[in-house]
Amino acid sequence: MNFSVAQILLGILGLFAVVFGIYFVVDFMKHKDQLEDHNSWGKVLFIGFITDFFDTLGIGSFAPTTALARGMKQVKDQFLPGTLNVSHTIPVVLEAFIFIAVVEVEPITLGAMLAAATIGAYVGAGFVSSLPEKKVQLAMAIALFITAGLMLMGQLNLMPGGGDAIGLTGTKLIIAIVANFILGALMTAGIGLYAPCMALVYLLGMSPKVAFPIMMGSCAFLMPAASVKFVKEGAYDRRASMGITIGGCIGVYVAVTFVTNMPIAMLTKLVIAVIFYTSYTMFKAASKNQEQAA
Repeated sequence: MNFSVAQILLGILGLFAVVFGIYFVVDFMKHKDQLEDHNSWGKVLFIGFITDFFDTLGIGSFAPTTALARGMKQVKDQFLPGTLNVSHTIPVVLEAFIFIAVVEVEPITLGAMLAAATIGAYVGAGFVSSLPEKKVQLAMAIALFITAGLMLMGQLNLMPGGGDAIGLTGTKLIIAIVANFILGALMTAGIGLYAPCMALVYLLGMSPKVAFPIMMGSCAFLMPAASVKFVKEGAYDRRASMGITIGGCIGVYVAVTFVTNMPIAMLTKLVIAVIFYTSYTMFKAASKNQEQAA
């Protein structure tokens, strides 16, 4: 029996998700009578739905979840890192499964870029962690702003832009692999992969839709291992994580339907908005780091 690259990737990802899910559910059931009493199912379900809906659109889930969880007093600060990872693992894997299944991407391009991001996160972590965070944020913010500006000019017919390719070959494929390796490494420094990956796909002449299975898949392969560690150590909020997971899966389903049925022109505008927004948040983070260092 011959398996496609997409089927092999989904099989591996499914195995990772099952292993994580077993750890998560077993730990939750073991402590089901000792759940946190400072939060509520209704609020964490709401947080999950909202944050993973927008995560599916490419905005990311960690920052919005942090803001909502703190604002609604649902997660104590010391448990935020673990809760962010554990609660969004299954929704992100679901995003990857759906987009890889429904959005056509040339197999070699998809497999190579996912592998590059995964290897980059593990191999490049030590190097990236030594880089000045403020300079990395500032450089990425400027790069994203310029890219979003070029995309906007393309939409206004002021210059050629974008493309409809579903795969890459030759030099462009090598650039994509190297760039996604770097983006995977940057994730370990807190630089989100979604918007830079959208920009990369655009600059290489691929269809905006192709960015979704690539960026979701890249993150989905990274999260289960990190989340298992948090579960083993009990360093997460169990009620919040389970509620956000359930609400998040519902949010993902609603958002995927929205994205996959969106005309390319409208989807490109969404991608531009996401990249501009991410550029702004990185400028803001770099500025905050500078103020703290002063």
